[in-house]
Amino acid sequence: MEPYELSLSEASVSIASGELTPLELTESALARIQAVEERVNAFATVTADVALAQAKQATAEIEQGNYRGPLHGIPVGIKDLINTAGVPTTSSSKVREHFIPDSNAAVVDALAEAGMVMVGKTHTHEFAFGGVTPTTRNPWNLAKIPGGSSGGSGAAVGYGGVLAALGSDTGGSIRIPAALCGTVGLKPTYGRVSRYGVASLSWSLDHVGPLTRNVTDAALVLNAIAGYDPRDPGSANVAVPDFTSGIDGGVMGVRIGIPINYFTEKLDSETEQAVKTAVQVLEGLGAVVVPVEIPQAGYLKAVEWGIMMPEASAYHRRALRETPELFTEEVRGLLEVGETVLATDYIDALRFRQSMKAAWKDMMQAVDVIIAPTVFTPALPADDPVHYWPDGSTEAATDGYVRLSIPANLFGLPSLQVPCGFSASGLPLGMQIMGKPFAEAAILAVGRAYEQATDTVGRLAPI
Repeated sequence: MEPYELSLSEASVSIASGELTPLELTESALARIQAVEERVNAFATVTADVALAQAKQATAEIEQGNYRGPLHGIPVGIKDLINTAGVPTTSSSKVREHFIPDSNAAVVDALAEAGMVMVGKTHTHEFAFGGVTPTTRNPWNLAKIPGGSSGGSGAAVGYGGVLAALGSDTGGSIRIPAALCGTVGLKPTYGRVSRYGVASLSWSLDHVGPLTRNVTDAALVLNAIAGYDPRDPGSANVAVPDFTSGIDGGVMGVRIGIPINYFTEKLDSETEQAVKTAVQVLEGLGAVVVPVEIPQAGYLKAVEWGIMMPEASAYHRRALRETPELFTEEVRGLLEVGETVLATDYIDALRFRQSMKAAWKDMMQAVDVIIAPTVFTPALPADDPVHYWPDGSTEAATDGYVRLSIPANLFGLPSLQVPCGFSASGLPLGMQIMGKPFAEAAILAVGRAYEQATDTVGRLAPI
């Protein structure tokens, strides 16, 4: 086994014991990138020199007895809309083609403090405004999309170029590429992780979180990046537990809510069956299944888009006026539509979200977590990212993929994507485990229990 094939937690144990050095691990990851990247294009920038320097420093620190913890010396990718001092942060857009920040985002500082090694900046759908990431291909099948907007992060973790990556999630942009690329993806509770230094798509819906090989790895990264930051107006001043504590506690008696509507509509049959089978595994481990009805489900997409569109347009207003030609036609069109949303409609959407949030809270009193498909179908073709339903209707990638992930964004709830199977053609399938506010530990424990009971989680793309 090559070092890059190790999960973060496995590599951490080897580094702590002296069996593996951060430099050896980083060199292996860079070799994997060199071998695969030309075909996948997960990275906007590969920072090989920076990575090797940081890996040498980490190796020296550990040899001198200055071990910082389980992330020390672990290669990581950073989504290209997250600021990195001295390294281009383009948001995969010509608008910021030459932007080099002079300071790090809060999450980048946190990972640097933990001793992680930055291997590069991963591609995003332009300014995170889409579910495709057209620059990048899916490592499980190069003719397919990796999902978006954190498609580069999903692909890089999926093929082993990094052992973890950061993404952002406004309508599913961590969980969608994690599902399509066969990785774990964690969207924390709104306010759990600082967004300071991260380009915004929609300030009241944006979240930052990790994509990793397995559930324990996600908990380890969340340990490093969670916490209050007064520089982020949405940051929550709440206690931060050790998210690995109790993660192996199992699911005996855990009440799992299974939706009888919304998440059951317009699903690929393989996805539907994979999630059902995963729930049966958890039932066999002692979990209790509770049917739940999603309240006001018919308004979810309208409210999400009614908030996201004008907030995105407000953020990009100046660039849209001064250099509209630098945006892709797709994103420029979305921003122009966002400018047509009336202030009264935006306020109505915000107000209705509060009503929906209260109804969702009432529904979740009967359960501990909710399990549902992460996406409605496996990765779509890159040359035609549209799903064709048997009845002749179609569903474009971005609209279709965010359909199942937006509830957790609207209500700021933690949601964990976990691989739960593969299609007949070998594409990854995923389920999401949604929890109550700041109950990341609960969804991580459920994901970990499933992970331990199967061999589905943790596989690398056979590219």
